[in-house]
Amino acid sequence: MGISQKGALFLAESRVEDASANNSTAWFELGICYSSGTGGAVIDLVEAHKWFNLAAMTGSEQAQEWRAEIACDMTPRQIADAQKAARAFLQSGARAN
Repeated sequence: MGISQKGALFLAESRVEDASANNSTAWFELGICYSSGTGGAVIDLVEAHKWFNLAAMTGSEQAQEWRAEIACDMTPRQIADAQKAARAFLQSGARAN
């Protein structure tokens, strides 16, 4: 595993840990990672939409804009899956603040 891959893994792991602690900045950053492949992350628009949706719930205008932008490249089913995943995340004990 190269240094950039290790760095990407560390970034993803630290962001997920922060996201679990209700960190809206981490939610937005995970959306960026999954929507653009930042740090070597695999692009996953459903996962990106989920994180942008969570960040948008805290009032982040950037998250709202990114969520709208990637939604243009998603099917209605993918958007529904992302919304379902965001609800599941919140029901698991995390809260948008």
